[in-house]
Amino acid sequence: MLRRSLIKAATLAAFAGALGFPGMALAADKVTVQLDWVVRGNHAMFFVGKEKGFFAKNDIDVAEIRKGSGSPDAMRLVGNGNADFGFGDLPTLAVARSQNVPVVALAAVNQHSPLAIISLAKTVKLTKPADLKGLTIGIHPAGSTYIFFKGFLAANGLTEKDMTLNSVSPPYESYLLLGRVQTVVGYVDAEVPELEAKAGGPGSLSIMMGADHGWKAYGSGLFTSEKMIKDKPDVVARFVKAYREAFDYVVAHPEEAAEITAKAAPGYADKKDVLLAQINADIASTFTSPDTKDHGLGWMTKAQWEETLKTLTDQGVLKTALPVDDVFTDKFLAKE
Repeated sequence: MLRRSLIKAATLAAFAGALGFPGMALAADKVTVQLDWVVRGNHAMFFVGKEKGFFAKNDIDVAEIRKGSGSPDAMRLVGNGNADFGFGDLPTLAVARSQNVPVVALAAVNQHSPLAIISLAKTVKLTKPADLKGLTIGIHPAGSTYIFFKGFLAANGLTEKDMTLNSVSPPYESYLLLGRVQTVVGYVDAEVPELEAKAGGPGSLSIMMGADHGWKAYGSGLFTSEKMIKDKPDVVARFVKAYREAFDYVVAHPEEAAEITAKAAPGYADKKDVLLAQINADIASTFTSPDTKDHGLGWMTKAQWEETLKTLTDQGVLKTALPVDDVFTDKFLAKE
């Protein structure tokens, strides 16, 4: 009898919630978010979405936003169910899929890759890929930066034998600033603002963008697991909707977004200026494209994903071709 009463009560509560009766709505869906790295400007959407109520409005409770140790780890943690949603490098997601990690891209935050080769301008001027010959390169031997680096070399007729590679661990900027390496691989929306803040400000760095030299691929973005899409499509739909609303807010109010993120992320109270510089770098160069102008921020297309996969395959990063429908879905991107 008690079991029947509980079932009946639960059914009535669900029915009342669906009809919008006050005081009878069910609890918001609790989710966790796994970041690719320590907090950066392009993570602001999660903190802004929580602070400004975009997730709550869509019945989502973001219970935890976890810092990460690289895109490959973020893919594995979401793929095996240890987090519900993740943020990371989308070419790395394609590589993860080729290794049977069941993750799927939901939104392309960086329409163009923000990855670049970076040096101190007073030491080395980078104008073309061949300038790397004979230099000492600081490279993390795993993760998104190495995937990019291998593709960049292949696209420009270079090999690792043309230079000296030194294995470095984050934070990369210390190796460059101390003169232990002549160049590092990094993100213009992450390492560049950090480096500029310590190297003398704008103009203190020489930056060679991968997107200008054969690296035609999406940058970082939002993803989830195949299981979430299969078992909880409504949660995924509401999360993506809230995330894109927060994305619009970040672009319209970058200074407030940086302030919210600095207050919310542990240890970031004095990093508002760096976060703002990171957000502004993305606004200037990676957040928008003709596709986003027509369809909104975060939009993905099959054609651009095919170009991304072709780049990865042609440059030897992917050993075998992947079906494009395995790596992304656009069914949650349509705005009401």
